[in-house]
Amino acid sequence: MSTSTPRVRSRFRFRATAGLTALLLPLAALVGLATPAVAAAAATATYTKVQDWGSGFEGKWTVKNTGTTSIASWTVEWDFPSGTAVTSAWDADVTSSGTHWTAKNKSWNGTLAPGASVSFGFNGTGSGSPGGCRLNGGPCDGDTVPGDAPPSAPGTPSASGITGTSVTLSWTPATDDHGIKNYDVLRNGTKVATVTGLGYADTGLTAGTDYAYTVQARDTAGQTGPVSGTRAVRTAGDDPGPGPGPGPGGKVKLGYFTEWGVYGRNYHVKNLVTSGSASKITHINYAFGNVQGGRCTIGDSYADYDKAYTADQSVDGVADTWDQPLRGNFNQLRKLKKAYPHIKVLWSFGGWTWSGGFPQAAANPTAFAESCYQLVEDPRWADVFDGIDLDWEYPNACGLSCDTSGPAAFKNLLQAVRAKFGTNNLVTAAITADAGNGGKIDAADYAGAAQYTDWYNVMTYDFFGAWAAQGPTAPHSPLTSYTGIPQAGFNAAEAIAKLKAKGVPAAKLLLGIGFYGRGWTGVTQAAPGGTATGPAPGTYEQGIEDYKVLKNSCPANGTVAGTAYAHCGTNWWSYDTPATIGGKMSWAKNQSLGGAFFWEFSGDTANGELVNAISTGLG
Repeated sequence: MSTSTPRVRSRFRFRATAGLTALLLPLAALVGLATPAVAAAAATATYTKVQDWGSGFEGKWTVKNTGTTSIASWTVEWDFPSGTAVTSAWDADVTSSGTHWTAKNKSWNGTLAPGASVSFGFNGTGSGSPGGCRLNGGPCDGDTVPGDAPPSAPGTPSASGITGTSVTLSWTPATDDHGIKNYDVLRNGTKVATVTGLGYADTGLTAGTDYAYTVQARDTAGQTGPVSGTRAVRTAGDDPGPGPGPGPGGKVKLGYFTEWGVYGRNYHVKNLVTSGSASKITHINYAFGNVQGGRCTIGDSYADYDKAYTADQSVDGVADTWDQPLRGNFNQLRKLKKAYPHIKVLWSFGGWTWSGGFPQAAANPTAFAESCYQLVEDPRWADVFDGIDLDWEYPNACGLSCDTSGPAAFKNLLQAVRAKFGTNNLVTAAITADAGNGGKIDAADYAGAAQYTDWYNVMTYDFFGAWAAQGPTAPHSPLTSYTGIPQAGFNAAEAIAKLKAKGVPAAKLLLGIGFYGRGWTGVTQAAPGGTATGPAPGTYEQGIEDYKVLKNSCPANGTVAGTAYAHCGTNWWSYDTPATIGGKMSWAKNQSLGGAFFWEFSGDTANGELVNAISTGLG
């Protein structure tokens, strides 16, 4: 039994589709990621990221003769940030000195006639982009100051000392071949100060208000470079409160959005708007980033930041263009947050399938935390995310694989992540609800780790299902125990009680709701506890079906332990309805829980009736 089986199997099914889509669209990926670097009078060098597979990528440089005379040879130079490197190259001789890389033509491709171009490629590791491009000693693509490239972007500013009226910002320096003169500080896109140092205290702000800060460098020649990533800040106040979480007394209403839902399920960020759900939630967990080699890595680059959206598919009705720097789900989430500024988005890493990567991460928590921070705070999408969620579903226990990293590993990992992300980012985790004697809750130090998290998503679903093909039939998300329950400790009330008893504050516990049902076939008994012959048929996988389908195909005709079940012909299903969700939300409030979360948006109806039940129930 696992409390996240639907994540796994949905992930495998649609991840395969994602891979095929990416392979079928190499031209779109190439064109969409092409970005010019810097310009020369007679030649240009343009960089393209051709592919990104999470643990590495393929890059390509194209040199073009834009002059009127032939070029006899060419040399392209650029800088990669620390952690990004070339591992192999073709059609050029590529060498490095530290983080500076140099590519020289081969004997057979150095001569370029006017208008001609040549490309060379390489494979690399890391997530950085090239900067400071030079072609034959000059800038690569049309600098405003001949022979002088503009400065790079400074680091995304961090925020500290947040009060109701002020915030202190700091950032890492930009680079420039002739030196940095000063920095412009922009609040909500408007310059508020010019400073020579690497920090600024902004005052005179309004309490309980959202602000967005970026920084832009200016070199000694007066050129300004690109702006940094965005740092979102909410000043202290009664409503909705300081920092990125809910205010005092507020309840978290969080839903998971799956990257693979954009394929077979045809579920997109815009559906959160058309269903009315966007106005009724507080947080979104974007699932999933991968965990590989002890590092946070991209889960599906095409869905995440490359898929182009047409005007009718886009949140704001504006179509993506081939040359915009960010597309895909990340850009749609950015547009959603602009339209609904109360929503905070976390990037969730792991899940049932990818939890197998966490043991290596636990061996070096500091390095893991650094990799996650660099990915989440990548300047291309830093403004999209307000924090990180770790979905390590079986620490020091067995799930899809077995982990023996020890009971302290989970705490150590969360401690390192919190230290790196600081107090102005959310840090959360999805955890087991197995309250059995000696079960998964007993396997890790969840109480010790709680001091480093804003909350836990307790996966109080998937307790029972058709992996036990012959039954007995049982609701997959019972709120309480009941006579005949197949296994003691497998219900939400006992899971929450056990976590509280271990010392986890109630306000840091969110109750989990599944927007789907689990079912068996070959069942003759309407009440729970019947025998079966196997899993009931489902749209995407046997034994599981979305609520939006079940409410019509097999309406609920009974309740047990605070959830619903249905017997239709020989099929038996269990799932939550708006009515049972209302009961669970009342229970969560009586327990003083921090709120509720659900897996996942696409299982709801087109008008978001389950999200509405959570929102109404929590108040």
